[in-house]
Amino acid sequence: MSVAASPADDAAAAAPIENPAARALMRRHRVHGWEALPWLAGIAFYFAFPDYLSFGCDLLVTILFALSLDLALGYAGIITLGHAAFFGAGAYAVGMLATYNIWTEPITGLLLAALVAGVIGFLSGMVLLRTRGLTLLMLTLCTMALLEQAANMAAAYTGGFDGLPSLPIGPVFGVFAFNPLYADTQYLFALSVLFVCFVFMRTLVYSAFGQSLTGIRENILRMHAIGSPVRRRVLICYTISAAMAGVAGGLWAQTNAYVNLSALGLDRAATVLIVLILGGYGRLYGAFIGAVVYLALEHFLAQIYPTAWQLGLGILLVFIALFARGGILGLAEALWRRYSGKLSRRLRAERAAP
Repeated sequence: MSVAASPADDAAAAAPIENPAARALMRRHRVHGWEALPWLAGIAFYFAFPDYLSFGCDLLVTILFALSLDLALGYAGIITLGHAAFFGAGAYAVGMLATYNIWTEPITGLLLAALVAGVIGFLSGMVLLRTRGLTLLMLTLCTMALLEQAANMAAAYTGGFDGLPSLPIGPVFGVFAFNPLYADTQYLFALSVLFVCFVFMRTLVYSAFGQSLTGIRENILRMHAIGSPVRRRVLICYTISAAMAGVAGGLWAQTNAYVNLSALGLDRAATVLIVLILGGYGRLYGAFIGAVVYLALEHFLAQIYPTAWQLGLGILLVFIALFARGGILGLAEALWRRYSGKLSRRLRAERAAP
């Protein structure tokens, strides 16, 4: 039997939401005009710097890889130092399929890379995510090291230390072939893949599932107490994060037409963690800012002082760790809140003045 809604219920439904946290969440969920800036900048880069499109491809891949880590670390609080395991799994999946002419189509190749990395993430997560803290950190690092050693030992198929060069990647949609000299097609393809993955991740983190991940990160005991399936949701998040990292690895293999053991190395895992620390984890756009700052510093500092360019990056990291623990984006948000707070107080004082 249905019950008719009373006028009071209708008024309550039409009333504005008074909870500040709920209003803030609704404002964050809405698409703002400024969110088009990264994509407009990506398109502008294509026309403004045609000689640096290979660098642009590496930048876009780094952003995508950092986004995948941000989903696990920034939103679910999964501390990992072995995320390159999934990046390398996706890269080798694409590289081996292309090398042996089993599958060279780029879009479905990325889907296969996501599947391989997602399966590895799911199987390893069933074991690793039963632990937390330093134990989890070390086990994820060991998982990456095991995959790296397995790829090295299977040199007959993976190329070992030399890797798999000159991958025959097919044209996109059977029309747009990858250019080995000018990475114009590769750049536009990477930008499109990043956009699709970002839209998916943005939708995910602002969904009920994404908000439950934030609750797990903030207070896992309380989430257990209210009956949330914590372990299942953390495992799903870890699997999705691994699949996205696999897409980033597959995209790296396709745009470079090359795969080697560096895809599974500690340097890559540490680099993406530094990118998130610089930009600010748990903020969606921290991956964009961190990747731009890191790769730009690496490029220009290496030209100025090739033998010790890490010194400048290290000084910046020390500054971020001491004075901006939320990263560059967190620092900008804090300064904006401070400025806007002062401005609002000044306006209220002017209105109250006779």
